[in-house]
Amino acid sequence: MIYKEQNVLLKNGIHATFRTPELDDAETMLDYVIKACGETDFLLRYADEWDKTPKSIESERRWINELRNSRHTLSIACFVDGVAVGHCQLNFESNEKARHRASIQIAIHKAYWGLGIGSYMFREMIRSARSSGVKILELEFIEGNDRARLLYEKFGFTVVAVKPNMFRLRDGSIKKEYYMQKYL
Repeated sequence: MIYKEQNVLLKNGIHATFRTPELDDAETMLDYVIKACGETDFLLRYADEWDKTPKSIESERRWINELRNSRHTLSIACFVDGVAVGHCQLNFESNEKARHRASIQIAIHKAYWGLGIGSYMFREMIRSARSSGVKILELEFIEGNDRARLLYEKFGFTVVAVKPNMFRLRDGSIKKEYYMQKYL
């Protein structure tokens, strides 16, 4: 699915562009995810688990192409001065028994936290889910990610399950995964 480009003034007065990534965005999208993974332990990979080679950039291009052509995925990236600083994805279930659900993923560069990017993305994902007939939105987050949890709760998500021992960090700590839902 393609998200129509929107220009938004962030809380700090900087202009941001929200749109579905294009093939030419492959390198900035790869840079974005590597940086985001290096700024927090709350994403599913560490920064050094990503590879920044021509082969990886081509793989990113294939991923972007799949997103752009998918009927079951809405991808919205936030760009500031042409650089990707945030991304969210709304994944619609395609099976008949699960079509009433969609899942959310989101990450934003730390320097852009608190500027309204996450709220904008959530409003757009919720709007899109509603217009597609989705009844339940779902997401997961790693124990300790209190900042994200506050954003999710702000938009009406509640914890409905906790999975123990889901993530082992490099410092040896083991974290739970929280599963949240929002009913539309």
